[in-house]
Formats: sequence, C-alpha cells, structure tokens
Amino acid sequence: MSRLDPLFAPRGIAVVGASRDPAKLGAVMARSLQRFPGTVVGVNARDVDPAAGRYAGVADAAAAAGPIDLAVLCVPAAASAQALTDAAAGGVRAALVCSGGYAEAGGAGVGHQLDLVAAAADAGVVLLGPNTSGFLAPGRGLTATFVPGAGSVPDGHVAVVAASGGVNHALAFLLADAGLGVSLAVGLGNAVDVDAAAVLGHLGSDEATRAVALHVESVADGPALVAAVRALTARIPVVALVVGRNDVAEFARSHTGALATSWRTTRAALRSAGAVLVDDERALVDAVTALSALRLLPAADPAVGVVTAQAGPGLLHVDGLRGSGVPVPAFAAATRDRLAELLPPLTFQANPVDTGRPGPGFGAVLTAVAADPGIDLVSAYALSEPDALDLPAAVDPAAGPLVVGLGGPPEQVQPQRDALRALGVPALPCPTALTTAVVALVDDARAQARAAVGDRPPPPPVELPPGELDEDQAKALLGRLGVATPPRRACADRAAAHRALAELPGPLAVKLLDARVTHKSDVGGVHLGVRDATELDAALDALEAVGARRFLLESMAPAGIDLLVGASRDPVFGPVVLLGLGGVVAEALADVAVAPATIGSAEAGALADELAGRALLDGFRGGPVADRPALGAVLVALGGLLLSRPEIDAVEINPLRVTAVGLVALDAVLTLREETEHG
Repeated sequence: MSRLDPLFAPRGIAVVGASRDPAKLGAVMARSLQRFPGTVVGVNARDVDPAAGRYAGVADAAAAAGPIDLAVLCVPAAASAQALTDAAAGGVRAALVCSGGYAEAGGAGVGHQLDLVAAAADAGVVLLGPNTSGFLAPGRGLTATFVPGAGSVPDGHVAVVAASGGVNHALAFLLADAGLGVSLAVGLGNAVDVDAAAVLGHLGSDEATRAVALHVESVADGPALVAAVRALTARIPVVALVVGRNDVAEFARSHTGALATSWRTTRAALRSAGAVLVDDERALVDAVTALSALRLLPAADPAVGVVTAQAGPGLLHVDGLRGSGVPVPAFAAATRDRLAELLPPLTFQANPVDTGRPGPGFGAVLTAVAADPGIDLVSAYALSEPDALDLPAAVDPAAGPLVVGLGGPPEQVQPQRDALRALGVPALPCPTALTTAVVALVDDARAQARAAVGDRPPPPPVELPPGELDEDQAKALLGRLGVATPPRRACADRAAAHRALAELPGPLAVKLLDARVTHKSDVGGVHLGVRDATELDAALDALEAVGARRFLLESMAPAGIDLLVGASRDPVFGPVVLLGLGGVVAEALADVAVAPATIGSAEAGALADELAGRALLDGFRGGPVADRPALGAVLVALGGLLLSRPEIDAVEINPLRVTAVGLVALDAVLTLREETEHG
C-alpha cells in the first residue's frame, strides 16, 4: 500500500470550510467532488445541517457517514494548521490545501506554512500543497480541484506530475484534446510534503499509468528526485519539461515560494536518471502520446525507417530526425528489392520511402521496411485520403514498432487515430509532432540502454597534500589522474626561475604561484612568450610588483581550441561535471554541457556534441580534432575526484587545450570546502 493512497484513493472526503456561497472555494470544491462515488461531506461549524451533509467537524461526519481519509482544506492560511489538526483527530490521513497565502506570499505566510507542516507531521497526515489547484483521478471519479471543466478530462494512461497546479490542468486538457486522458494529474504547489519524488514513487505501483509527464520548476531534494525517476523508468517512461532556461528565479519564488533550480543541472540529472527531455508543453504531450502506447527495447542507437505518402511532410520529418541525431540509415539490399516490387520506378525508395500517394500497397511497404534487419522503428506519415487508403486496416501490429502521423479534416482523422491507438500504434497530427514522438521513443531506448550499464563505481581516494593547492600542486594531481600538462617548474626565487628558463623548452609562460589567487590574469599574474633572461626579468619584476613571491614557469602549449572542464558540487544534485568552450566564450554564450559526476566516459565524451560550438572541435578550418574518449576520461577523472574526496568543493581546468598532439591542461584550480580539512 502506498503512503499516498489516502490522498489519491480515499474512502471518504471532507471539504473543510464548506460554504453555501457558490463563488467561495469551499463551494467550488464541493461541486467538483460531486462525481466521486464515495462519501463527500462538508465541514463548517457555523453552518451545520447533517441532512444536507454538513457537519461541525470531521469526527461528527465520520461517525455519521463513515471513514473520511481526505480533508480538502478551504480555509484561510492562518487557520489551516488548526483545521488540519482537527481533521486528523477525526480520522483524516491526508489533506489537500488549495488556498494561497503561504511561503509564496512571504511575510506572515512563511510562518503559516511552517505551522501547517508541523501540524501535518505531528498528526502523521499526508499533505498536498498548499497553494495548488488540486488533482484529478478520473478513473476513480475524483476531481479534487477548483478549476472549472477539469471533470471533463477522461480517464487515460498518462500521469501528470506538475510543480504548478495551472500547468497540471493545462497538460490535462491538452492530453484530453489529444485523445489520451489521464490516470492521475497532480499539481504540487509549494510541495511541503508530497513532492514530485513522492508522487513518482506512488506511480511505481499504478498499473493504469503507462507514461508520466513531469513538469519541474524547482527541486529541493535532488537525490530523491533522481532516485524516484530512475526507479520509475525501469517500469514506464518519464518525459520531463524543466522550467528555467532563462532568468525566471524571482517569478518562480513568487509562484511556489522556491527558487528555480539550475536548468542545465536539473535536465542533466533527470536525463541521467532515465527521463526523456522536452522543451515545451506541446512536445511533452506528443512525447507521452508515443510512449504511453509504445516503448522500444533498450538500444544504444535505434534506427528509424521512414515511409511517407507525401514528399514535403516526409522531408520535414526526416530533417527533424537527423537534426536530433536519430539514425535514418540506408536499407538492406533485400528491403530495396522488395520496395522495388511494391512501388513504381519513379518513387523514392531509399530511406525515407516516398510512395507518392497513399494506396492499397501502403501497408505492404510498412511491413517491408519493418522487416529490414537494421530498422528498429518505422515512422509513417500520410494525409487522410479515405478513398485511397484505410490506414488502420493496412497496419500489421505484429510487423514491428510503428508510429504514425496523420493529417486531414478532424472528422476523417480522429476515427483513424482512435483505431490506430486501439492497435497500439501512436498517432500524431503533423510532421513536427511525429518527429517529437520518434525522438522521444529513441531517447527512451537509449536511456534504457544506459540504465543497463549503470553508474560507474566511485574511484579510490587520491592522496592530497595539506591545505589549499597552488597551480603546480593542482597540476601534479592532474598528472596522477592521467591528465597531461606542459613541462613546468615551481620556483621559490628568481635564481630558480632562471635555471628553469635554461631547462624548459621555450617559449615560456611565467605566472604568479599562490593558492590564494585563482584568477591570475585578473591581477596581472601571467606573462606569455618569455624566451630569454631579459624577458624573464621583466616578467618577474611585474609579478613581484603585484605581490608574487613564488613563480611557475611552464612551456607554452601548441595552438589549439581551448575548453573549460571542471567538476563541482551542485547544492541540489551533488557532484557534477561541466564542459564548455574556454575563456570567456563559455560564460558569454552559456555554451556549456553538464552531467552528473557518476557519468561514464563514453557519455562524458559525448557532452562535446551538445555544445553549440562543437564544429570547432571537429577540425574546423584545419584545426585539431578533439579526442572524445580522451575528453571523456578527463571529465570522469575530475568527477571521480569529487566523488572520492568529500573535502573537495570544485576542480577546474581552464583552459584544457585541444591540440594536434592531444589534450593539455594549461591552468588548474582546486577548491576545498570551507567546513572541512584534509591531510
């Protein structure tokens, strides 16, 4: 039995703060709950009428009408803690608090929320909200929301877990329009008790749910959310929409009382846990349309065969697939021979296949493509032409996984989409939606394959010298981790610097060496291109003028492309690794990729392909090509350093230069956590 059963599957419900005024929240909630087949009562000590189902308290209602598991609190924030305590005394085990005026409002609202949380904890009551419009469970006839029309959302196989009550309902209505409906749709609001992780955990045992649409604004407990997504995606797919690509933190705080979590880090953590990522609510609906009907087997790179009855829409679809990194490979010779038998000579018979028009042989073409040994999924698009093709009748569900895009007048298309879904074939309305659906299916298959491999185990701890590390010590540590650095000498005085000049291949970089100075260039602590004693003395004079007492002399690396790589401790999700273009470019363009520090080397190396400037790493204009496996090994090493040494807060290489002879770390900074020491 789930901890949330009293909330989402109650035997009886009490509306606390019930009102005869039809405009008040208590009256609206009572109307919404009229379809519930169990007990629904009102509680209002100032308006008692047992014959009409209104009682002075929950205990009275339970004594007269039977067990009450869920209290819907429709009272002011200041009165909510006492109302919850009273309801719990009457046997209530869960509470939904829709009203606002809590932490999101600031001021006294913060105290009201703390009082409410304490009351729920003391009574052992599950608490959803406050500051949410509620939830829907259509299969149970349960519409616990004040949003008009929510009761029209049909039962379905998609669950919605949304940070916002408004988004929860917006998605539920979109899913209804798409012909899907919902199994459960929850708006979390301030999520003081029941958060996304809790609802995802509840859905793990819900056989009615085949896919989850997850909307995230902020995350209080990153590891809990990641664990919940990972556990759930082992059974059903999760599609996540994360808010916060741009600066919306202040608005988010006013909305739910929480700061927006880092958008990139949240997406990276959810992807690592197995979720499919989308960028907007329309894509979220398209993705769960496919994934609630069909799930591919785990595969590192599932290939798609495309069949289209109209060339233009097919071109849009294939362009979108290839732009998203979905393989659309050439067919095997036997497949091409079979297609030549089925189609006129002037049709395009490679991948994609353009049949020219839908016709009686369209189903045979789908079967032929599905039979190709290199194809994992068939994607088809056609405009509705009832006189030429009955698409549901032409589909063979046993031939292999198929997803369809079907356009045309609604009165023609909707019955065909319904018939296709009855066959287990997801049907989408347009080429863009079809592309989103296929990408989601492929991403989910890849996520399943990654999950089968699992996270790498943490490495053994690396020995560290005491105290903060200067650049020379940090680079020595990198060397022990297998990261190449240029030849260098740490010099305690000018005489040692001149000896290093004679020993090191030039030209040289001459730097201030002080663990307390992490951005040496900002204080004039770096001089480049030093070739002789005169130039060295000039550099040393300048460094001493800015307070340098020790120096680092280092051979300058060959020309190349500079990257920023690092690992740090995210306050919500823990250790993460980061890759971006070096210098100020990464900061100015926000062109960075992030992943959990537990990532494997192959995935870590592939982060380079997420950068907008990735072309610079692939031999642009004769430049060097970044060795992806070597880059992945560096990121894994940095992430492993944080995983194995809790006293390290962050490590950064900026730049890590991509050269013709490999990767070279030119500068390194390691930062210790303030509250810890190490030896």
